[in-house]
Amino acid sequence: MKPFQLTYTAENPGLLRDALGGWGISKRTLASVKYGGGQILVNGAEVTVRHALEKGDAVTVIFPNEEHGKGLSAEDGPLEIVYEDEALLIVEKPPMQNTIPSREHPFGSLANIVAKHFNDHGIPSTLHIATRLDRDTSGLVCIAKNRHIHHMISLQQQEKKMKRRYEALVHGHLEKEKFTITAPIGRKNASIIEREVREDGQFAETEVCLLQKIAGYSHVSLQLNTGRTHQIRVHLAHIGHPLVGDDLYGGKRNLIKRQALHCTELELIHPVTDERLFFHSSLNGDMQSLI
Repeated sequence: MKPFQLTYTAENPGLLRDALGGWGISKRTLASVKYGGGQILVNGAEVTVRHALEKGDAVTVIFPNEEHGKGLSAEDGPLEIVYEDEALLIVEKPPMQNTIPSREHPFGSLANIVAKHFNDHGIPSTLHIATRLDRDTSGLVCIAKNRHIHHMISLQQQEKKMKRRYEALVHGHLEKEKFTITAPIGRKNASIIEREVREDGQFAETEVCLLQKIAGYSHVSLQLNTGRTHQIRVHLAHIGHPLVGDDLYGGKRNLIKRQALHCTELELIHPVTDERLFFHSSLNGDMQSLI
């Protein structure tokens, strides 16, 4: 399996270590390259990070091959690929499928199926799922094919350069057409699953836009500005409009047997080419029928 590698051009003289940091390569990634079997080349010759660069030098970072975690088995299954290149994999996750295995659902997760895809195509990477979705939630998922690529995407999320938009059906009629929910989220006492808005929680922000009102319900569009566990579910329940089907946070399941939430749009800057990428996903059939 051919290892993943990136090549950069030095724009100014200086230490290689400083240039690598400027290109977003973290100290942790450098350690994995140094001790995990990778290489750093300047104009084709292997060097250390203390090497003095000249303007125009070609710097190639060869990343060590990665292995799947021992607890992750590769499984056959349907995989709807939206986009794929040497660095990224964007897929559609159906409802009622775990993103990663759990104690209750150890098999059939998206991660299990992607592991098989990686094996079949000789992709030397472990699973770096950058945007997880809950089991019930459907839609777009972003997967990095390398630890460094995952790091770069995480930086985009922290800097709000990555945009994730969802559509949902919620109980009740929203009073405002556009507003932002800013409320910290933390784990609920005595629960390993449930979250709640609490003063000592992590900062969380969700933008809400009303699309239409339907017979006691609201069809909404949502944009995540942070990525807390259960963020959309907790925030909507907090303002008294829980997701339809989300019985964990006050929604009812008389109309649909899962939370009515779908990741419709994903926008990010490609971590290698700097190209802005935009992906769109139509609602699943159950949500389309419901709306």
